[in-house]
Amino acid sequence: MSRFLSVLRSWLVMVSVIAAGNTLQSFRDHGFLSEKLYTASPGLVNGLQARTFGVWTLLSSVIRCLCAVDIRNRTLYHITLFTFFLALAHFLSEVFIYRTAALTIGVMAPLMVASFSIMGMLIGLQYLEVEALSQNKKKN
Repeated sequence: MSRFLSVLRSWLVMVSVIAAGNTLQSFRDHGFLSEKLYTASPGLVNGLQARTFGVWTLLSSVIRCLCAVDIRNRTLYHITLFTFFLALAHFLSEVFIYRTAALTIGVMAPLMVASFSIMGMLIGLQYLEVEALSQNKKKN
């Protein structure tokens, strides 16, 4: 396995663990979301919305962790990549379309993580292609 893919796997585990922590925070106290993320409309944040956000974040966390374990699984890799596109779209839409979030550090952090993850995973696809080609050459 290439060094890049090893680093990418570590990154995915780290992001997964952080997301699991955010999940716990969302279930424990919905004020977390109104204070850190949806600061432009904190009145719209309630317990139900926080728990829904928590479940979505937990699902993303599990998918990303599974991808780190089995990074050569193409389907899982693409689903993981999609979770980052989905997160990026969500936070951008909350800032620029729905205006429920402001560009604070609480929103900038997930935007940067999603952006860096998308770039890393797109680069990682190239490494996976090279590995697949070299495996096919060895078989033939």
